[in-house]
Amino acid sequence: MKRFIIPAAAALLALSVYAAQYPEITIPELKTAMSAKQVVLLDANGTDKWSKGHIPGAVDFTAAQDKLASVLPKDKSALVVAYCGGPKCRAYEAAAKAAQKLGYTNVKHLTAGISGWQDAGEKTESGS
Repeated sequence: MKRFIIPAAAALLALSVYAAQYPEITIPELKTAMSAKQVVLLDANGTDKWSKGHIPGAVDFTAAQDKLASVLPKDKSALVVAYCGGPKCRAYEAAAKAAQKLGYTNVKHLTAGISGWQDAGEKTESGS
């Protein structure tokens, strides 16, 4: 029994530390930031999925990653929110890490992703 409990506890601790790397932002918190025009959204779902539907105003990270510094605000404390498909998706990490690598200190993760956004009845936009 001990052989199972110790590795399981270690795995849970590692997952909680890993998940906390980027603080979560909720849909209501994101909507408030969007209304105040105080957020840059990075959609990490890939260009095809971004074209079919993304949170209004979101940047297609795949298309913009080589010029990300020119897309993000000059203020390194600005709110940057990365998201992907949903709670189990990890694609957001590349976008969050890229923003962090550029010196942004307020990088968050919309855990709900585009699927949670749509399930909440929120609007998306398509195309460029």
